[in-house]
Amino acid sequence: MTLELRAPLPGTVLALADVPDPAFAAEILGPGLAIEPGSGAIVSVVAPCSGRVVKVHPHAVALESAAAGKAEPVGVLVHLGIDTVSLHGEGFEVLVADGVQIEAGQELIRWDVDLTRSRGLSAATPVVAFTQEGLTVTRLVEPGSTVATGAPLLLVD
Repeated sequence: MTLELRAPLPGTVLALADVPDPAFAAEILGPGLAIEPGSGAIVSVVAPCSGRVVKVHPHAVALESAAAGKAEPVGVLVHLGIDTVSLHGEGFEVLVADGVQIEAGQELIRWDVDLTRSRGLSAATPVVAFTQEGLTVTRLVEPGSTVATGAPLLLVD
């Protein structure tokens, strides 16, 4: 069984190697893609898959999804911008809590992308699958592509 991860927000797709953070660029946290959101006042960030919220911070959300048909759930991280923990929640509105079940496409966080950029921070948003042995992650879109919220982004097999 395959888990499809969808774009949590609209923008231009980036390879993780192009994200200005060494941990994401080296795929230390796992494989995936990033999205550079366009400008706009507030961006709605939605769940890339159904599952359970393991941990939500204003700038990031970690999910678990059992949809891959494996004994262990697949972990998924959506990290809103780079070094955005330094904003201490400013510019983010969290709409879910730790431990809740969520559906793909459900709104998780509202994010003021322009505020993030005005503080000199990157808005590049990595979407990463924490892989386990025997899982592969396949890109469904190439870097440079433009995606809408909910567009297919990655397959986890």
